[in-house]
Amino acid sequence: MSFFSPEKADDLIPVLTPLVERLWQLRRQLAITLLEEDPLLRRGRGAQRAPATEHRAAGERAASLHAELIRMIGRIEAYGCVVKDLDLGLLDFPALRGGRPVFLCWKAGEAAVTHWHGTDETFAERKLL
Repeated sequence: MSFFSPEKADDLIPVLTPLVERLWQLRRQLAITLLEEDPLLRRGRGAQRAPATEHRAAGERAASLHAELIRMIGRIEAYGCVVKDLDLGLLDFPALRGGRPVFLCWKAGEAAVTHWHGTDETFAERKLL
């Protein structure tokens, strides 16, 4: 495992930002696809039962989006960081602080990595660098 300095993590922000935004886009598309095909929601709108071919196509579309979402997470994590929270766009970068392993913590939209937390701590417990 390689460790990041705050500067090394900051250098990746311009690369990772569009990937996180794509991740959000894929997740939205998947959620919409799943909701559009939910039989309870369709019934509530007075929609007729869709033919099996439509259900199959929607299932294939959802599976494809899910697979692309997983690939995108893998692409982000290939840089050495860890996707911690899709909703917030939280990424953790393994680092050493005082000789012990920690995570540098970045949230999408932040200009730089300015926080860290222990490996057994969460975003809520992050501290300023």
